Amino acid sequence: MSQVKPAKPIKVAIVDDHEAIRLGFAGACQDYGYKLLGSAPTVSELLGKLKSKPQVVVLDLSLADGSHPAENVRSLIDYGAEVLIFSIADRKSQVRAALVEGAAALVTKSQQMSELFECINLVANGIKVNTAETLAAIDTDQDFKAKLTDRELEVLRLYASGLTLKQVAYELKLSKYTVKEHIDRVREKYSKAGRPAPGKSELLIRLIEDGLLGEDLL
Repeated sequence: MSQVKPAKPIKVAIVDDHEAIRLGFAGACQDYGYKLLGSAPTVSELLGKLKSKPQVVVLDLSLADGSHPAENVRSLIDYGAEVLIFSIADRKSQVRAALVEGAAALVTKSQQMSELFECINLVANGIKVNTAETLAAIDTDQDFKAKLTDRELEVLRLYASGLTLKQVAYELKLSKYTVKEHIDRVREKYSKAGRPAPGKSELLIRLIEDGLLGEDLL
């Protein structure tokens, strides 16, 4: 990813219990043209000192105060910020908990600073970023998988490829209502897996993430 300097400064904050990380992030914000609103070793301390709302909060998973990642993500989302996980991400259970609670992306601390800020830019613009680490977490944790039947997958592939419910019904010689029931069940399964897909584009993304798109639709 290349360095991005947004036309309008993106408002950010960081929660990390390592002062060196916080200081390094503050310096990078100046270099990349982002506005740092707050920096703290815990979520509660950050929320207590913020005077305005950041668009994105960069959050470490394992904090010295022993707080749970899911609770931290939820607190920040309830405050009105998007959450980007910036961590060594060595504990899959923590990654899963953070993603299920609504964290928009995972960037590991081994990645380049430019990649972190590119992800912040995307997240600030409402995009759920699927980095290699996010996909790896999904791939290695079966609880993230929506267990679809063969028929549900067949319907989903056609629908996500751009066909309407009526067109899918015609292709598969089913009623439009039966097709809709299949899509509704697919959405319910993804929602229960912590990966909601309210729209057709999100359903297509889920197929790509799970490697289920099919060679004919690539």
